[in-house]
Order: sequence, then structure tokens, then C-alpha cells
Amino acid sequence: PRSAMDHQPKFFENLSGTGKAIGVLTSGGDAQGMNAAVRAVVRMGIYVKAKVYFVYEGYQGMVDGGDNIVEVSWESVSSILQVGGTVIGSARCKSFRTREGRLQAACNLVRRGITNLCVIGGDGSLTGANLFREEWSGLLEELAREGKIDAEAVKKYAYLNIVGMVGSIDNDFCGTDMTIGTDSALHRIIEVVDAIMTTAQSHQRTFVLEVMGRHCGYLALVSALACGADWVFIPEYPPEEGWEDTMCVKLSQNRARKKRLNIIIVAEGAIDCHNKPITSEKVKDLVVQRLGFDTRVTILGHVQRGGTPSAFDRILASRMGVEAVLALLEATPATPACVVSLSGNQAVRLPLMECVQMTQEVQKAMDEGRFLEAVRLRGRSFENNLNTYKLLSHKKPDSELPKTNFNVAVLNVGAPAAGMNAAVRAAVRVGITEGHKMFAVIDGFEGFARGKIKEISWGDVGGWTGQGGSILGTKRTLPAKYLEKIAEQMRTNNINALMVIGGFEAYLGLLELSAAREKHDEFCVPMVMVPATVSNNVPGSDFSIGADTALNTITDTCDRIKQSASGTKRRVFIIETMGGYCGYLANMGALAAGADAAYIFEEQFDIRELQANVEHLTEKMKTSIQRGLVLRNENCNENYTTDFIYQLYSEEGKGVFDCRKNVLGHMQQGGAPSPFDRNFGTKISAKAMQWISKKLKETYRKGKVFANTDDSVCLLGMRRRNLVFQPVAELKTETDFVHRIPKEQWWLKLRPLMKILAKYKTSYDVSDSGQLEHVAMLPKEAVPAPI
Repeated sequence: PRSAMDHQPKFFENLSGTGKAIGVLTSGGDAQGMNAAVRAVVRMGIYVKAKVYFVYEGYQGMVDGGDNIVEVSWESVSSILQVGGTVIGSARCKSFRTREGRLQAACNLVRRGITNLCVIGGDGSLTGANLFREEWSGLLEELAREGKIDAEAVKKYAYLNIVGMVGSIDNDFCGTDMTIGTDSALHRIIEVVDAIMTTAQSHQRTFVLEVMGRHCGYLALVSALACGADWVFIPEYPPEEGWEDTMCVKLSQNRARKKRLNIIIVAEGAIDCHNKPITSEKVKDLVVQRLGFDTRVTILGHVQRGGTPSAFDRILASRMGVEAVLALLEATPATPACVVSLSGNQAVRLPLMECVQMTQEVQKAMDEGRFLEAVRLRGRSFENNLNTYKLLSHKKPDSELPKTNFNVAVLNVGAPAAGMNAAVRAAVRVGITEGHKMFAVIDGFEGFARGKIKEISWGDVGGWTGQGGSILGTKRTLPAKYLEKIAEQMRTNNINALMVIGGFEAYLGLLELSAAREKHDEFCVPMVMVPATVSNNVPGSDFSIGADTALNTITDTCDRIKQSASGTKRRVFIIETMGGYCGYLANMGALAAGADAAYIFEEQFDIRELQANVEHLTEKMKTSIQRGLVLRNENCNENYTTDFIYQLYSEEGKGVFDCRKNVLGHMQQGGAPSPFDRNFGTKISAKAMQWISKKLKETYRKGKVFANTDDSVCLLGMRRRNLVFQPVAELKTETDFVHRIPKEQWWLKLRPLMKILAKYKTSYDVSDSGQLEHVAMLPKEAVPAPI
């Protein structure tokens, strides 16, 4: 992939939508985040001077016409960002499946001059859109013959352009790592699982949980990973013959290990290897008959579709909506219908029918009993999840485990971040599976120096994935002043490798330890860092464990604050977020909460900009949207403090709006980790542990581990589409040590997005957009947007 340095920015200013009309519709099952996508399409469309129309009730509204197809304004999509479902309605439509229905739909669109359609729905809805596009010219000729439109219209509206976005909570569409709604559905499932766990532990119960996914086991698999479930049933990977015995043995072993609860997750489409359904009731009856455990079934049903969209889904849908409008503006008659999807943290365009075809291939493979093929076709993300789950959920008997005689220590460094415990659990369990002895260090480098080290077993980390904060304890102290003592502890406990989970201090700590190798041989061992900090300011990684949970906290709080404003007219809220000098939380929080401005350190601002923002809000108050939201990163400017901005806005807004301020503080670090953080923590940590095993084998000579090269001290980070190990020494050039941030940050490219959606004129670099890729050509090593 090209780096930010080697492409010449290309801006969309020359892409004008003047004279174009775009229709937006949601179709099929609803999904949280659809409204964010609709909002982005409408605002981006209006921004590029196109006309935008709502098509209410999906294809049914297109066929019925009349009041179902309405031109919309900027204000039409105000206050819908945080609403679940779809405000423009969705319906299953039989008539659109007939040629007569499509003829009527074409007539309704042509009369309004709409030749660009943005369809948000599942594979059925998108396939329907593609057929409509292929028939378009024939439909127009037929309408002209019938005298419903004139020959001029046939010429003028000769082509229909279509761009799809996949809204589906099942994540069952090939070609995208995440579909709109999946992350929010996982939030609903995990909320329920966390609640069930407390009651199950009180009573020593077994819970069988049925989640959605008729043809796709993604939700079941990821929620099983995120809560450490004992067993999971999914359609793509049916259990082997005799699974009943295996499962019951495992459940009773867990009980014998004093585990007070068992959780079994069943996808609604789960099957056995003979393609016979496995139902939640069947699983419950089996457990009761064989083991006599007190067992309950919970069917989550439509709860999973409901509720407000998560921060991830809002940002994903907003990015996709903007990208969809750009794709429509650039479309030519020769461009195939495309779907905007997510690969790593990049929006990409893929040919719609290639994705649909591949999605259908998965179903075909499952029907024919080719289950390994089905898992492979689901994509690398799915395969990774499955392998990680298998690795972490079943402990092999000690007799079957290899013995390496290596001792590996795990510690947390820096401020607590949600998801750290999931990372520790994964590291410990993978380490044990690889045959190492695992040691936990309490209270970071400080605890290390004091000898707070103990061996940690498989069972010790049970139930850790859903716990917030850091169970091992964490301190910001750097190792430099304790080098002698830490070296002594490494020697005493014969530590052969280190895994550090933490933020910027962890990075600095590894730099210090590798610099101390000349004096202390004890530090000549493989060391790896897994980034975990709410600030998301670690060089070498686009994402850090904990940032997603913090973002959700900010978004939820902003929603509540906005709601409090709906009773009082004309109010502006100034909200201060954490993050040190890194503006990630403020910027992405603003995008997810629909803020009017976000002040960050990375983009210098002056009094003129503050003044322009106040004027912008004053203008806004004259419309029907009479509330404002402004986010400020804690260290964005030492003089323009939160109080200063609050006082400035209060003074300048006198008589037009009044102001309130909120400092969110440490609640951004707390709370149960989001599904994203649990999974990212689990997967990245498992991969880091496998790297340690590889390095230990490579550096073991004459009965001793000796590693002193740069590539034996690495940081594992997510870069665009890949998880990469980078020597910390090489990351020095990418780091601004004074402000503790990376010199280049990918999310700054999304900054104009927030401004566009808040009605500011700005430039948006579209250099990374526009290339249509092919499904099969997505990089094999591509790692999913971490869930």
C-alpha cells in the first residue's frame, strides 16, 4: 500500500454533483448505523451540489412513488445519527421482483431525474439493484413506447448508477470486514452475556444463548471469543461426530475446576455435520439429561437489531456514505455497480456482483458439506476468529502439551485501558499451549523490580475478557531507574521473554530495556509490546486496545448531553476529552456524535477559527437545529483552555445561545471493554505470543536464549490492512517524543469528513478512493478491522 508520503493529494473539489440527483434507500432487515449512512449520503450529496431524495420504505416506496420519493434538505437528517434502525423505513417488496414493478419504479425515478441510487441493505437488496441497473435502458424504452416518458428523457437519463453499502447485523457479506450494524449487534449480545454471567455465577448455572445468524456464524463466534464461552455452534463449522460426549466432558471438567458458570452460544442457523439443525433447546436438553446441570435458554432475537449504534458503526457508516457519493460522482456507464466496504481501516470499492457471487459460494459450500471451504470463503477475519477461539477455549491435557522450558513474563504498563485483561488472558493461554511457563508481573516495572512475580495458570485467567481496568495492576513508572533490580529478577526467575501490554510508557520502557542490553545480558531476550491505551497515541499502530471503549463512552455521553438540550432551546455544549496531546478521541468522538467542531493539538487553530466557529453556530441556531456540540482535546492548546472556549462562546453567543461545559475525565478509562477491544486484545495478543515462541526457538543457543538484535524488540501494530511486527528502534523516527504522539496519524485524513458533515467548506483528500479492487485480489495477509 502507498504511504501517505508518496501520493500527491487529489481533492474532490473538481467533482461537482450539479445537475445530478441521488436517491437513497434502505432495504431488507434494518441494522443500527443505517441512519448514519443515510445522513452522510444526504449531507455529502448536498455538499457537492447534487439533489438528494429519500426513497421511503425501500423498493416498495420506489414502486409506489408519490410521497414515498421526497427531496430532502440538510436539516432533514438532523438528530438521526444516534437513532437505531432506519428512519426512512425498510420493507420486503414482492412487486419489485417482477418486471412490472421495476418498470413502475423506473418511471417514478425518471420523472424526478434520479439516475444515481445509493442502496443500503443486504445481498438480496443489492442483487435486486444490480438487476434493475442492467434492465434500465430496456425499461426506459418500454416506458417511452407506452408514452409515459418522452424520447428526450430516454436520452437524458440513459444510465443508472448504483452504489451499495452493506447494512446487515450478521456480517454475512463477503468482501467487507464489517457490515454496518455488526458491531452494535455485538454490543447488545455482550451486554446480555455480561448481565447473565452475574446471575449464572450466583446459582452455578449453565446458560445456552441463541444469537442471530441464519446462514452466518459471525455473531456467535465473535461473542464466544469476547466472553470466553465454553462452547459455540456455528453453521460454517459444525462439530465433529460424537460432539455431545466431548461437550459434556468439557463442561463437567470446567465445573470440577470450580468454574461456577458455563456459557454455550448457538447461532440460529447452527447445524451438525449431516446438515441437521442444532437448536438451543436440543443443547439444553442434552446438558440436563447427561449432566443434570441447572440450565436455562435465552433467545436474544430482535434485541440484537435494536438500540443505538456503537461509535464504530457510526464512523463506519459515515465514511461509507461519503465514499458512496464520491463513487456515484465518478461513475461512468462502463463502471460496474460497486459496493463500498471496509478492509482493515480503509474504505474500498468492490464490484457488487463479485461480492454477491462469493457470498453465495459460501452457502453452496455449506449445503454440499464442504465446511473448511466455507470458512475459507468467509475470509481471513472469520478464519482468524475461529482459530483463535479454538486455541483459547480448549485446554489440552498436560500430557499432550509440548514442554519448552522457557519462562515468559507478561506485564501491564501505563494507564489502565479496557481490553488489557483480555490481552493478558490470550497471552497466558497461548503461551501455555506453546509449552512455556507463564509468569504474571504485578504493578508494571515497579512491581517487577520489587519481585512481584508469580506463575499464572490456564484457569487463573478464566472470565478475564469482560473485566475492565487491569487485574494485574499497572503503573506508569519507567524501568530506567530500576534496571539493576529488574535484571536481578529476570535472572532469579529465569525469564526468557517479555510481553508488555500498555501505552506510550510501555513503548518508552522497551526502548530503555533494549538500550540497557549492553550492560545487562538479562535483557537480551525477545520482547514484544501490544499497544493498549485509550489515547491511541502509540507509534506503529493505527489502533490501540482501549480506544474503542473510550470512544463509546464519549459517544454515549454526548448523546445524553444532546438529549438534555432538546428540552432547552439554543444551547451549545463544550466537552473536554482525554488523550494527552493526541486528538484521536476528540476527532473520532466528534464524528460519531455529530459535533460541530473538534479542537485538537495536531491541527493548530487560532482566535479567527474560534470566531468562525461561533459565527457558524449562530447561523445554525437560526435553523430548526438549535443545539451545538463542540469537543476539545485536553491538551490541544495551553491558552485556549476549556474554560476559555466556554467563556468565549458564552460571551459571543449572548442573546442567541447559552453554553454549558463538561469535562469527561477518568470515566473514559473505565467500564467493561467493548466487543471490539475484547477481540482486538485477544487476537493481537495471541499473535504476539506466537511471535515470542518463534523468536525463542531462533535465539536459543547452547542452552541459553540470547537475542540482541533490533528485530528481537518489537511492537505489534495494526497498519492499514495488516498486523505488523516493527522493531521499536525503527519507530523512533516516527515519534514526536515531546508530545508523545506519532508524527503521522491516519485518522487526520477523516478530519474533513467531520467538517463536511457539520456544513463547513473544506478540502477532502480522495487519493485513496476510487480504485475499484477485486474481491479475490484482497491481500491474503489482510487482517480484519480488528473484530
